[in-house]
Amino acid sequence: MQLVKAPIHISFEEVNEENQKIFEREFESLSQADDDPISQWLRLAKAKGDTQDSDPVLLQLVVDLHRKIDSLEKVIKNEESRFLTLENSIMIDSIYFDNFKLDENILENKKLYYGRIEMPNYPKHDIPVYFKIDEMENDKTVAKIEQMHEQDLKDWASYVRSRERIMIRQLKAQ
Repeated sequence: MQLVKAPIHISFEEVNEENQKIFEREFESLSQADDDPISQWLRLAKAKGDTQDSDPVLLQLVVDLHRKIDSLEKVIKNEESRFLTLENSIMIDSIYFDNFKLDENILENKKLYYGRIEMPNYPKHDIPVYFKIDEMENDKTVAKIEQMHEQDLKDWASYVRSRERIMIRQLKAQ
């Protein structure tokens, strides 16, 4: 496994009997199946064929702009965040398709963790993830991804590939 440097942030907490259902609820709420109203409208419009004559890039930009306005409206109205507050917050040092390495050694063996990874690629979003220490590695800072939504797995893999390309370009430049 060749980990590649990736300056991204993760918030996480150990899963136990008291918080397991709360984490499951947030994990499911962050899935593509539980989209916001504008995404539901767009999906319906695409299914009806109403977006055939639209530029897909421009349409996506307008949808993302609408989401940002909704987000700002929630801040102005002091509405609750849809995210749970998690105990730990740390930088991820490097990543791979099924793994990531934390900056610090704070994970414990045989414990399951729930976290949200702040993805820096467009559109910016948080990916919910369940992970454990990768027992195949001797390093207790290396975590193995146990569960992630299908679309998030695609976004993650795309980000890993983009980081690999950056690393290759840097090596060629040396």
